[in-house]
This record gives sequence, structure tokens and C-alpha cells, in this order.
Amino acid sequence: MKFTVKQAREYRNLTQREAAKQLGIALATYQGYEWSDVEMRIGMAKRFAKMVEIPLDQLIFYSKTS
Repeated sequence: MKFTVKQAREYRNLTQREAAKQLGIALATYQGYEWSDVEMRIGMAKRFAKMVEIPLDQLIFYSKTS
């Protein structure tokens, strides 16, 4: 099963604010990841996967520019 960033966060019952805090980033930056306004770099993607306890290859990262 594949999860978008938003689905993965919701699967772990985290708010956007909680996810941003755990990742050590601003809420606006995190929202950009969910809304595909900001591309998540691989290091952050790995941290996100660990936080939500979902393997990186099961996460979908969209980009409005690609």
C-alpha cells in the first residue's frame, strides 16, 4: 500500500503542527510538503518515513512542478 505525505501523517494520528515539530521544521514548510508546494529532500523524506513508521518506498511524494 502506498501513502501520500498527508495520508501517512493521518495514519499516525498526527496533526500538521505535531509532525512539523517532530521534524524540527516550521509549520508552513511542512504544509508545503503536504500541498506539494515544496519538494521534500531525501534526508527529510527519510526522517519523515521513520517518524510515521512507513518504509520510504511506500510513500508518495508529489511535486506540482514535475
